Amino acid sequence: QGQLVESGGGLVQAGDSLRLSCAASGRTLSNYAMGWFRQVPGKQREFVAAISRIGGVTVYADSVKGRFTISRDNAKTLYLQMNSLKPEDTAVYYCAAAAKAWGPKNRTSEYDYWGQGTQVTVSS
Repeated sequence: QGQLVESGGGLVQAGDSLRLSCAASGRTLSNYAMGWFRQVPGKQREFVAAISRIGGVTVYADSVKGRFTISRDNAKTLYLQMNSLKPEDTAVYYCAAAAKAWGPKNRTSEYDYWGQGTQVTVSS
């Protein structure tokens, strides 16, 4: 069965950049609308960014708009470029795939498959 695997997380200072990747094995990402979410302990998983199945339509949470960029190479990898990182961006970041969606989606309930998460820690 196919998997989503995130990578690229780490410990950085405020103002730094990171690029997260989400690689698919056993799946072709062009069959899915894709998204990034994040979660901190004790809080619900929150939407970060999403991209349509084709055409590159994107949506962002207000908290990351202008700093983060979601992109895909369609076949196998999803990316999240994170610039000007802030301590409040600290979280476990998850990628997700929505099998029934064409446009970008911002609710966890619309996604069918999830990765295991990668930790991003931003120090002040």
